[in-house]
Amino acid sequence: MSTLGSFHPQIVHFVVALGLVGILLRILAFLVRAEWVRYGATILLLIAAGASVLAVKSGDDAHGPAERIPGARDLVHEHEEAGERTRNLLLVVALLEIAALAVRKRNFKAERGLLVGSALVGVAAGWSIYNAGKLGGDLVYSYAGGVGMRPGDPDDVKRLLVAGLFHKARVARETGNKEEAARLTDELARQVPDDASVQLLVASSLLKDRNDPAAARTAVEAIQVPADNARLVTQKGALTVEVLRASGQPDSADVLLKELLAKYPDNRMLKQLSGGN
Repeated sequence: MSTLGSFHPQIVHFVVALGLVGILLRILAFLVRAEWVRYGATILLLIAAGASVLAVKSGDDAHGPAERIPGARDLVHEHEEAGERTRNLLLVVALLEIAALAVRKRNFKAERGLLVGSALVGVAAGWSIYNAGKLGGDLVYSYAGGVGMRPGDPDDVKRLLVAGLFHKARVARETGNKEEAARLTDELARQVPDDASVQLLVASSLLKDRNDPAAARTAVEAIQVPADNARLVTQKGALTVEVLRASGQPDSADVLLKELLAKYPDNRMLKQLSGGN
């Protein structure tokens, strides 16, 4: 990915923020007689138009990896077309703003007409900005277009895979497909075997997906977590409580839970296990 392509998200946010604020100020300038509103609208709209040119160019440079994602090609092209349409509208707005500046103080009617035109085209540009942004959001959040791929770092791609496995396993478990949840969790463990949080997920999967409390207990007891990491300590403790209960040892589970609550009284997970809110 080119250098400009890697800056596409940052450039796009300039277009969105400055473009929408500039359009609002242009409309407000007809209602409020304040020079800063008039000139503020012009400045922001000119910057937004310039940024839109860079946004389209950076988007073209960045679209390759996202376009190769199965099922994402049509959305990528739709997003590109929306971006180009937004750029064209903002360039028209910029030309109208420049023309209005050129005739200012010489022809009031012409100036006002040009600014009205800028406001009208600006409204269309505002809708186009929203639409392009929504499509970009769909591409990123629904198709992972760019996530984990933008810098080209293999570790980032691996983190993308890890996140996908985690979320897919969670969805499979919530929909009752425990066999698939267990398979995905096993693959997650193969990707990051030394991660304590993943080891806890594996132990939890043994208990909840495979219904094997004995194996889950062996797995959770083997997990080493730093004593100063409250999050991992409480996660391991809560899972151990669940394993003990599933193993037919409710008294041992209650003793451990009381010890954990005494040390972490505000932990929501532990309070839920104890039947509290």
